[in-house]
Amino acid sequence: MQHAIEAVSRSSYSAALSSRVDAVLDAALASRRLVGGVVLVALHGETVYRRAAGLADRERAQPMRDDTLFRLASVSKPIVSTAAMVLVAQQRLGLDDIVARHLPEFTPRGPDGAAATITVRQLLTHTAGLGYRFLEADSHGPYALAGVSDGMDCSGVTLAENLRRIAGVPLLFAPGQSWTYSLAIDVLGAVIERVTGWPLERAVRELVTAPLAMHDTAFHALDEARLATPYVNDTPEPRRMRDQDRVTPFEGAVGIDFEPARALDRTAFLSGGAGMVGCADDVLRLLDTLRGGGAPLLPRALVDEMGRNQTGSMGPPDAPGYGFGLGFSVLRDPLAANSPESPGTWRWGGAYGHSWFVDRARGLSVVALTNTLYEGMSGAFVSALRDAVYGVGAAPLQTASRA
Repeated sequence: MQHAIEAVSRSSYSAALSSRVDAVLDAALASRRLVGGVVLVALHGETVYRRAAGLADRERAQPMRDDTLFRLASVSKPIVSTAAMVLVAQQRLGLDDIVARHLPEFTPRGPDGAAATITVRQLLTHTAGLGYRFLEADSHGPYALAGVSDGMDCSGVTLAENLRRIAGVPLLFAPGQSWTYSLAIDVLGAVIERVTGWPLERAVRELVTAPLAMHDTAFHALDEARLATPYVNDTPEPRRMRDQDRVTPFEGAVGIDFEPARALDRTAFLSGGAGMVGCADDVLRLLDTLRGGGAPLLPRALVDEMGRNQTGSMGPPDAPGYGFGLGFSVLRDPLAANSPESPGTWRWGGAYGHSWFVDRARGLSVVALTNTLYEGMSGAFVSALRDAVYGVGAAPLQTASRA
Protein backbone atom coordinates (compact mmCIF):
# COMPACT_ATOMS: atom_id res chain seq x y z
CA MET A 1 0.00 0.00 0.00
CA GLN A 2 2.81 2.42 0.93
CA HIS A 3 4.60 1.74 -2.37
CA ALA A 4 1.38 2.45 -4.26
CA ILE A 5 0.99 5.78 -2.44
CA GLU A 6 4.61 6.68 -3.24
CA ALA A 7 4.11 5.76 -6.90
CA VAL A 8 1.04 7.99 -7.13
CA SER A 9 2.92 10.80 -5.39
CA ARG A 10 5.87 10.50 -7.79
CA SER A 11 3.51 10.40 -10.77
CA SER A 12 1.63 13.47 -9.57
CA TYR A 13 4.87 15.33 -8.92
CA SER A 14 6.24 14.43 -12.35
CA ALA A 15 3.08 15.62 -14.06
CA ALA A 16 3.12 18.93 -12.18
CA LEU A 17 6.84 19.37 -12.87
CA SER A 18 6.34 18.68 -16.57
CA SER A 19 3.59 21.28 -16.79
CA ARG A 20 5.73 23.96 -15.14
CA VAL A 21 8.96 23.26 -17.05
CA ASP A 22 7.09 22.94 -20.35
CA ALA A 23 5.63 26.39 -19.72
CA VAL A 24 9.09 27.89 -19.15
CA LEU A 25 10.53 26.26 -22.27
CA ASP A 26 7.51 27.19 -24.38
CA ALA A 27 7.73 30.82 -23.24
CA ALA A 28 11.46 31.06 -24.02
CA LEU A 29 10.88 29.62 -27.50
CA ALA A 30 7.75 31.68 -28.23
CA SER A 31 9.48 34.92 -27.22
CA ARG A 32 12.45 33.91 -29.40
CA ARG A 33 14.94 34.07 -26.54
CA LEU A 34 15.95 30.47 -27.24
CA VAL A 35 16.20 28.63 -30.54
CA GLY A 36 16.30 25.18 -28.97
CA GLY A 37 17.44 23.09 -26.05
CA VAL A 38 17.34 19.85 -24.10
CA VAL A 39 16.23 19.85 -20.45
CA LEU A 40 16.58 16.86 -18.12
CA VAL A 41 15.53 16.61 -14.48
CA ALA A 42 16.43 13.66 -12.25
CA LEU A 43 15.10 13.09 -8.75
CA HIS A 44 16.86 10.51 -6.55
CA GLY A 45 18.45 9.03 -9.66
CA GLU A 46 15.24 8.72 -11.67
CA THR A 47 14.68 10.95 -14.70
CA VAL A 48 11.35 12.64 -14.03
CA TYR A 49 11.47 15.16 -16.88
CA ARG A 50 12.93 14.96 -20.38
CA ARG A 51 12.30 17.25 -23.30
CA ALA A 52 14.09 18.27 -26.48
CA ALA A 53 12.42 21.46 -27.69
CA GLY A 54 12.81 23.91 -30.53
CA LEU A 55 15.35 23.66 -33.31
CA ALA A 56 18.93 22.43 -33.43
CA ASP A 57 19.34 24.33 -36.71
CA ARG A 58 16.70 26.96 -37.47
CA GLU A 59 17.68 27.63 -41.08
CA ARG A 60 17.49 23.94 -41.95
CA ALA A 61 14.38 23.36 -39.82
CA GLN A 62 16.26 20.61 -37.98
CA PRO A 63 14.47 19.74 -34.73
CA MET A 64 16.26 19.44 -31.43
CA ARG A 65 16.66 15.81 -30.31
CA ASP A 66 17.54 14.13 -27.03
CA ASP A 67 20.89 13.08 -28.45
CA THR A 68 21.82 16.44 -30.00
CA LEU A 69 25.47 17.31 -29.40
CA PHE A 70 26.48 20.68 -27.98
CA ARG A 71 29.71 22.59 -27.68
CA LEU A 72 29.95 22.32 -23.90
CA ALA A 73 32.21 25.32 -23.20
CA SER A 74 32.56 25.49 -19.39
CA VAL A 75 30.41 22.41 -18.87
CA SER A 76 33.77 20.81 -19.71
CA LYS A 77 35.05 21.98 -16.32
CA PRO A 78 33.19 19.53 -14.03
CA ILE A 79 34.19 16.66 -16.35
CA VAL A 80 37.90 17.52 -16.30
CA SER A 81 37.78 18.40 -12.60
CA THR A 82 36.31 14.97 -11.90
CA ALA A 83 39.16 13.38 -13.87
CA ALA A 84 41.61 15.15 -11.56
CA MET A 85 39.68 13.93 -8.51
CA VAL A 86 39.89 10.34 -9.79
CA LEU A 87 43.68 10.75 -9.80
CA VAL A 88 43.42 12.05 -6.23
CA ALA A 89 41.40 8.95 -5.31
CA GLN A 90 44.12 6.82 -6.90
CA GLN A 91 46.74 8.71 -4.84
CA ARG A 92 48.52 9.79 -8.01
CA LEU A 93 47.74 13.46 -7.40
CA GLY A 94 47.30 15.52 -4.26
CA LEU A 95 44.93 18.43 -3.86
CA ASP A 96 47.65 20.41 -2.17
CA ASP A 97 50.41 19.37 -4.55
CA ILE A 98 52.35 22.31 -5.89
CA VAL A 99 51.58 22.60 -9.60
CA ALA A 100 55.26 23.12 -10.45
CA ARG A 101 55.95 19.63 -9.11
CA HIS A 102 54.09 18.28 -12.12
CA LEU A 103 54.64 21.20 -14.52
CA PRO A 104 58.09 22.59 -13.67
CA GLU A 105 57.91 24.81 -16.75
CA PHE A 106 54.75 26.56 -15.50
CA THR A 107 56.10 29.28 -13.20
CA PRO A 108 54.00 32.45 -13.37
CA ARG A 109 55.05 35.23 -11.02
CA GLY A 110 52.93 37.21 -8.63
CA PRO A 111 51.72 40.74 -9.30
CA ASP A 112 54.84 42.04 -7.55
CA GLY A 113 57.13 39.94 -9.72
CA ALA A 114 58.00 37.52 -6.93
CA ALA A 115 57.88 33.74 -7.41
CA ALA A 116 54.42 32.31 -6.70
CA THR A 117 53.35 28.87 -5.50
CA ILE A 118 50.11 27.50 -6.96
CA THR A 119 48.43 24.31 -5.76
CA VAL A 120 46.07 21.91 -7.49
CA ARG A 121 43.31 22.94 -5.07
CA GLN A 122 43.76 26.57 -6.11
CA LEU A 123 43.37 25.59 -9.76
CA LEU A 124 40.13 23.75 -8.99
CA THR A 125 38.74 26.69 -6.99
CA HIS A 126 39.90 29.53 -9.30
CA THR A 127 41.97 31.07 -6.51
CA ALA A 128 45.34 30.64 -8.29
CA GLY A 129 45.57 34.25 -9.49
CA LEU A 130 45.00 33.37 -13.14
CA GLY A 131 42.42 35.03 -15.38
CA TYR A 132 40.62 34.77 -18.72
CA ARG A 133 41.37 36.86 -21.78
CA PHE A 134 37.66 37.44 -22.40
CA LEU A 135 37.30 39.12 -18.99
CA GLU A 136 39.81 41.84 -19.84
CA ALA A 137 38.40 45.27 -20.52
CA ASP A 138 39.68 45.57 -24.08
CA SER A 139 41.98 44.07 -26.69
CA HIS A 140 45.04 45.55 -25.01
CA GLY A 141 44.88 43.54 -21.80
CA PRO A 142 47.91 41.45 -20.76
CA TYR A 143 46.41 38.11 -21.82
CA ALA A 144 45.37 39.55 -25.18
CA LEU A 145 48.81 41.03 -25.77
CA ALA A 146 50.39 37.69 -24.84
CA GLY A 147 48.20 35.91 -27.41
CA VAL A 148 46.49 33.70 -24.83
CA SER A 149 43.59 31.57 -26.09
CA ASP A 150 40.49 31.02 -23.94
CA GLY A 151 39.97 27.64 -25.60
CA MET A 152 37.03 28.47 -27.85
CA ASP A 153 38.84 29.88 -30.88
CA CYS A 154 40.94 28.23 -33.57
CA SER A 155 44.16 29.74 -32.28
CA GLY A 156 46.47 27.13 -33.80
CA VAL A 157 48.59 27.03 -30.65
CA THR A 158 49.37 23.91 -28.63
CA LEU A 159 48.37 23.48 -25.00
CA ALA A 160 52.04 23.76 -24.01
CA GLU A 161 52.41 27.03 -25.93
CA ASN A 162 49.22 28.46 -24.45
CA LEU A 163 50.44 27.63 -20.96
CA ARG A 164 53.79 29.27 -21.74
CA ARG A 165 51.94 32.44 -22.72
CA ILE A 166 49.74 32.31 -19.59
CA ALA A 167 52.80 31.85 -17.37
CA GLY A 168 54.41 34.91 -18.95
CA VAL A 169 51.66 37.18 -17.59
CA PRO A 170 51.88 38.24 -13.91
CA LEU A 171 49.19 36.74 -11.70
CA LEU A 172 46.24 38.97 -10.82
CA PHE A 173 46.81 38.30 -7.12
CA ALA A 174 48.86 36.09 -4.85
CA PRO A 175 47.48 32.52 -4.96
CA GLY A 176 44.75 31.92 -2.40
CA GLN A 177 44.09 35.60 -1.73
CA SER A 178 41.09 36.19 -4.00
CA TRP A 179 38.78 34.57 -6.56
CA THR A 180 38.72 35.13 -10.32
CA TYR A 181 37.23 32.91 -12.99
CA SER A 182 40.13 31.66 -15.02
CA LEU A 183 42.03 29.35 -17.33
CA ALA A 184 42.96 27.28 -14.28
CA ILE A 185 41.20 24.16 -15.57
CA ASP A 186 43.24 24.36 -18.78
CA VAL A 187 46.34 24.29 -16.58
CA LEU A 188 44.79 21.42 -14.62
CA GLY A 189 44.38 19.55 -17.91
CA ALA A 190 48.12 19.81 -18.48
CA VAL A 191 48.71 18.48 -14.94
CA ILE A 192 46.44 15.50 -15.72
CA GLU A 193 48.42 14.83 -18.90
CA ARG A 194 51.71 14.89 -17.02
CA VAL A 195 50.49 12.63 -14.20
CA THR A 196 48.93 10.03 -16.51
CA GLY A 197 51.37 10.25 -19.40
CA TRP A 198 48.35 10.41 -21.76
CA PRO A 199 46.89 13.19 -23.91
CA LEU A 200 44.05 14.84 -22.00
CA GLU A 201 41.45 13.32 -24.31
CA ARG A 202 42.55 9.79 -23.45
CA ALA A 203 42.95 10.62 -19.77
CA VAL A 204 39.39 11.97 -19.49
CA ARG A 205 38.07 8.98 -21.42
CA GLU A 206 39.89 6.43 -19.24
CA LEU A 207 39.16 8.17 -15.95
CA VAL A 208 35.60 9.46 -16.44
CA THR A 209 33.67 9.12 -19.67
CA ALA A 210 34.31 5.44 -20.47
CA PRO A 211 33.51 4.17 -16.93
CA LEU A 212 30.24 6.12 -17.03
CA ALA A 213 29.39 5.16 -20.63
CA MET A 214 29.41 8.82 -21.66
CA HIS A 215 29.92 7.68 -25.23
CA ASP A 216 28.93 10.97 -26.89
CA THR A 217 31.39 13.17 -24.99
CA ALA A 218 34.87 14.02 -26.28
CA PHE A 219 37.08 16.95 -27.23
CA HIS A 220 35.49 17.12 -30.68
CA ALA A 221 32.10 16.28 -32.16
CA LEU A 222 31.83 12.53 -32.62
CA ASP A 223 28.91 12.94 -35.06
CA GLU A 224 28.85 16.21 -36.98
CA ALA A 225 25.28 15.62 -38.15
CA ARG A 226 24.03 15.76 -34.55
CA LEU A 227 25.90 18.94 -33.59
CA ALA A 228 23.64 21.89 -32.73
CA THR A 229 24.12 25.16 -34.56
CA PRO A 230 24.94 28.00 -32.14
CA TYR A 231 22.96 31.25 -32.01
CA VAL A 232 23.55 34.62 -30.34
CA ASN A 233 20.75 36.56 -28.62
CA ASP A 234 19.65 39.48 -30.76
CA THR A 235 16.52 41.44 -31.72
CA PRO A 236 13.98 40.42 -32.93
CA GLU A 237 15.42 36.89 -32.67
CA PRO A 238 18.75 35.18 -32.06
CA ARG A 239 21.17 35.42 -34.97
CA ARG A 240 23.21 32.52 -36.27
CA MET A 241 26.73 32.63 -34.86
CA ARG A 242 29.33 33.78 -37.37
CA ASP A 243 32.40 31.69 -38.24
CA GLN A 244 34.41 34.10 -36.09
CA ASP A 245 32.36 35.94 -33.50
CA ARG A 246 33.28 38.01 -30.46
CA VAL A 247 30.41 38.24 -27.99
CA THR A 248 30.65 39.81 -24.54
CA PRO A 249 28.77 38.15 -21.66
CA PHE A 250 28.43 41.44 -19.77
CA GLU A 251 29.38 45.10 -19.95
CA GLY A 252 33.00 45.84 -19.16
CA ALA A 253 34.43 42.63 -20.65
CA VAL A 254 35.90 42.48 -24.13
CA GLY A 255 34.12 39.19 -24.79
CA ILE A 256 34.74 35.63 -25.90
CA ASP A 257 36.22 34.85 -29.29
CA PHE A 258 34.03 32.05 -30.61
CA GLU A 259 34.93 29.90 -33.59
CA PRO A 260 32.32 27.14 -33.69
CA ALA A 261 34.37 25.14 -36.23
CA ARG A 262 36.73 24.30 -33.36
CA ALA A 263 34.35 21.51 -32.34
CA LEU A 264 35.20 19.74 -35.60
CA ASP A 265 38.97 20.30 -35.44
CA ARG A 266 40.76 17.29 -34.02
CA THR A 267 44.05 19.22 -34.08
CA ALA A 268 42.81 22.00 -31.75
CA PHE A 269 44.56 22.00 -28.38
CA LEU A 270 42.70 20.15 -25.65
CA SER A 271 41.13 22.86 -23.51
CA GLY A 272 40.13 21.37 -20.17
CA GLY A 273 38.07 24.43 -19.34
CA ALA A 274 36.10 24.87 -22.53
CA GLY A 275 36.91 22.37 -25.27
CA MET A 276 34.54 19.43 -24.93
CA VAL A 277 31.47 18.41 -26.93
CA GLY A 278 28.69 16.22 -25.55
CA CYS A 279 24.99 15.59 -25.01
CA ALA A 280 22.62 16.32 -22.15
CA ASP A 281 22.28 12.67 -21.09
CA ASP A 282 26.04 12.33 -20.66
CA VAL A 283 26.25 15.49 -18.57
CA LEU A 284 23.37 14.32 -16.38
CA ARG A 285 25.03 10.93 -15.96
CA LEU A 286 28.17 12.53 -14.55
CA LEU A 287 26.38 14.99 -12.30
CA ASP A 288 23.96 12.43 -10.93
CA THR A 289 26.82 10.01 -10.31
CA LEU A 290 28.47 12.67 -8.17
CA ARG A 291 25.18 13.54 -6.46
CA GLY A 292 24.74 9.89 -5.55
CA GLY A 293 28.15 9.63 -3.91
CA GLY A 294 30.55 9.15 -6.81
CA ALA A 295 30.67 5.37 -7.37
CA PRO A 296 32.23 3.92 -9.46
CA LEU A 297 34.53 6.91 -9.96
CA LEU A 298 35.07 8.38 -6.51
CA PRO A 299 34.53 7.65 -2.84
CA ARG A 300 31.83 9.71 -1.18
CA ALA A 301 34.38 11.59 0.94
CA LEU A 302 36.01 13.08 -2.14
CA VAL A 303 32.64 14.02 -3.64
CA ASP A 304 31.83 15.73 -0.34
CA GLU A 305 35.12 17.62 -0.65
CA MET A 306 34.25 18.69 -4.20
CA GLY A 307 30.92 20.02 -2.97
CA ARG A 308 32.29 21.84 0.06
CA ASN A 309 32.63 25.62 -0.19
CA GLN A 310 36.41 26.00 -0.31
CA THR A 311 36.56 29.77 -0.71
CA GLY A 312 34.65 31.25 2.24
CA SER A 313 32.96 34.48 1.21
CA MET A 314 35.00 34.67 -2.00
CA GLY A 315 33.25 33.64 -5.17
CA PRO A 316 31.74 34.84 -8.45
CA PRO A 317 31.15 38.59 -8.11
CA ASP A 318 27.93 38.39 -10.14
CA ALA A 319 26.52 35.58 -7.96
CA PRO A 320 25.95 36.78 -4.38
CA GLY A 321 25.64 33.97 -1.88
CA TYR A 322 27.88 31.57 -3.80
CA GLY A 323 31.32 30.27 -2.95
CA PHE A 324 33.28 27.70 -4.89
CA GLY A 325 34.06 24.02 -4.50
CA LEU A 326 36.37 21.83 -6.54
CA GLY A 327 35.12 22.40 -10.07
CA PHE A 328 31.84 24.33 -9.63
CA SER A 329 30.14 26.97 -7.50
CA VAL A 330 28.53 26.08 -4.17
CA LEU A 331 25.53 27.89 -2.72
CA ARG A 332 26.36 29.09 0.79
CA ASP A 333 23.51 31.58 1.36
CA PRO A 334 20.19 31.00 -0.44
CA LEU A 335 18.78 34.25 0.96
CA ALA A 336 21.61 36.33 -0.52
CA ALA A 337 21.22 34.44 -3.78
CA ASN A 338 17.43 34.84 -3.74
CA SER A 339 17.17 31.15 -4.54
CA PRO A 340 14.87 28.29 -3.47
CA GLU A 341 17.81 25.86 -3.73
CA SER A 342 19.19 24.15 -0.64
CA PRO A 343 22.42 25.38 0.95
CA GLY A 344 25.29 23.48 -0.63
CA THR A 345 23.68 23.27 -4.10
CA TRP A 346 26.24 23.00 -6.92
CA ARG A 347 25.84 25.09 -10.04
CA TRP A 348 27.64 26.29 -13.15
CA GLY A 349 27.03 26.81 -16.85
CA GLY A 350 28.57 27.12 -20.29
CA ALA A 351 28.98 30.10 -22.60
CA TYR A 352 27.33 28.44 -25.59
CA GLY A 353 24.05 28.54 -23.64
CA HIS A 354 24.05 25.95 -20.86
CA SER A 355 23.19 25.71 -17.18
CA TRP A 356 23.05 22.91 -14.63
CA PHE A 357 22.62 22.44 -10.89
CA VAL A 358 22.69 19.65 -8.33
CA ASP A 359 20.81 19.89 -5.01
CA ARG A 360 22.04 16.87 -3.05
CA ALA A 361 19.82 17.66 -0.07
CA ARG A 362 16.77 17.07 -2.27
CA GLY A 363 18.21 14.39 -4.54
CA LEU A 364 17.93 16.67 -7.53
CA SER A 365 20.05 16.99 -10.71
CA VAL A 366 19.05 19.36 -13.52
CA VAL A 367 20.72 19.88 -16.91
CA ALA A 368 19.69 22.44 -19.53
CA LEU A 369 21.80 22.54 -22.70
CA THR A 370 20.68 25.08 -25.30
CA ASN A 371 22.11 26.45 -28.53
CA THR A 372 21.50 30.10 -27.63
CA LEU A 373 23.96 32.34 -25.83
CA TYR A 374 23.89 33.90 -23.41
CA GLU A 375 20.21 33.33 -22.59
CA GLY A 376 20.73 29.65 -21.86
CA MET A 377 23.62 30.37 -19.50
CA SER A 378 22.63 33.51 -17.60
CA GLY A 379 19.35 34.83 -19.00
CA ALA A 380 15.88 34.89 -17.49
CA PHE A 381 15.35 31.32 -18.71
CA VAL A 382 17.86 30.00 -16.15
CA SER A 383 16.12 31.35 -13.06
CA ALA A 384 12.67 30.59 -14.50
CA LEU A 385 13.68 26.96 -15.03
CA ARG A 386 15.05 26.73 -11.50
CA ASP A 387 11.86 28.15 -10.02
CA ALA A 388 9.73 25.80 -12.11
CA VAL A 389 11.69 22.79 -10.86
CA TYR A 390 11.22 23.88 -7.25
CA GLY A 391 7.58 24.74 -7.76
CA VAL A 392 7.98 28.33 -6.63
CA GLY A 393 4.46 29.65 -6.45
CA ALA A 394 3.09 26.14 -7.06
CA ALA A 395 3.35 22.63 -5.59
CA PRO A 396 6.66 22.45 -3.70
CA LEU A 397 9.41 20.00 -4.57
CA GLN A 398 9.14 18.09 -1.31
CA THR A 399 5.74 16.68 -2.27
CA ALA A 400 7.61 14.03 -4.27
CA SER A 401 8.25 10.87 -2.24
CA ARG A 402 11.54 9.05 -2.45
CA ALA A 403 11.29 5.47 -3.60
